[in-house]
Amino acid sequence: MPQTHKKLHILRDKLAYTSVIIFIYLLGRCLPLYGIDVSAYSILPGNAEILLMQAISGDVNRYSLFALGISPYMISSLLIQIVVSCRNTGNRGRVSPKKINRAQLALTFGFAIFQAVLHVQNLKFRVASVELFLAKAVCILEMVTGVMMILWLAGRNKKYGLGGQTVLIYINIVDGMFTTLAGHSLKALGAPLAVSLAVMVIMIIMENGEKRIPVQRISIHNIYADKNYLAIKLNPVGVMPVMFSTAFFMLPQLVITALLFLFPERDSLIWWKENMVLTRPLGIGIYILILYLLTIGFSIIFISPGDAAEQLLKSGDSILNLHAGRDTRNYLTREVLGIGMFSATVMSICLGIPMTLQLKGGIDQGLVMFPASVMMLTSLWCNLYQEFLAIQSYEAYQPFI
Repeated sequence: MPQTHKKLHILRDKLAYTSVIIFIYLLGRCLPLYGIDVSAYSILPGNAEILLMQAISGDVNRYSLFALGISPYMISSLLIQIVVSCRNTGNRGRVSPKKINRAQLALTFGFAIFQAVLHVQNLKFRVASVELFLAKAVCILEMVTGVMMILWLAGRNKKYGLGGQTVLIYINIVDGMFTTLAGHSLKALGAPLAVSLAVMVIMIIMENGEKRIPVQRISIHNIYADKNYLAIKLNPVGVMPVMFSTAFFMLPQLVITALLFLFPERDSLIWWKENMVLTRPLGIGIYILILYLLTIGFSIIFISPGDAAEQLLKSGDSILNLHAGRDTRNYLTREVLGIGMFSATVMSICLGIPMTLQLKGGIDQGLVMFPASVMMLTSLWCNLYQEFLAIQSYEAYQPFI
């Protein structure tokens, strides 16, 4: 008898699994930490950093089980990637992914404890004296546990769901945007929405545009030989630098907070704490500089011109009118560096304009990072849409027998 083939429902199953992951994540964001005075957080502060920080943090007020979000993981991931990229290709191949994951997990755990200890000092409790010390200790344990749970949820969604590990960031961004829109009048939203619309159009072009470098492949000897190319996106690493720059921007803030805890009367530390925010020129300048450098650095790290040139050399392929080896590596390095600088400049301008406008009073301080959220949301949506189309196309295949 002929064998019947059951129709695949990969997209449906992935959507269902992701829905469960999102439900668990939202539930965790609603669970307050032990001993927290929830009534003290009824009014949200109008801080420009809230909307941006929420993308990698948990709830807006940051008093839930998932208060730290994925920020410890992002900081540790950035440091691990820098260390790995500094090794040459041969030594890099000797380090197993399992060993890298273990080192990253240990570093994430350490950063989670460090951030939890600092963050618990800013929480508002409904207990005092001896009970306060116990409540703080329990909260630290809960926040560290929350970080590990978020990593587990993100990992499971990457394996079985839709959107990979970024789906939780997607939820944070959407939640933060709705909260921001609900707290401002239409008049105040005019300029931010106009800038956000322009940013959205630019990001769609950057995410879908690419530079094509013609490649001559020795294995192709037909009419398609002239259509082979090495494609590099105009935005090589998406909005990853925006999210990582947020996490990286938190590092000096955490260090200053820790120093102020030890030396509370130091005027210089107080000045740095007051100015290392996204509503002051110093904080804006440092954030844009971090974003610019990370965009270029990530472009070189993830595209890796040296590895691409070596792969072409081993396969016998080559870029048209270029010798394999050093010439190809130098050419690709210049191209990646140029594209990385172009992407960094565009994103820096897109985020720098609203920051400059808020310094002159053109945009409310609570809305200055709204275009950044739109930028991240647009990039993540483009990637999610491409994944959706790929799964849909896979389901459309018919069995031969």
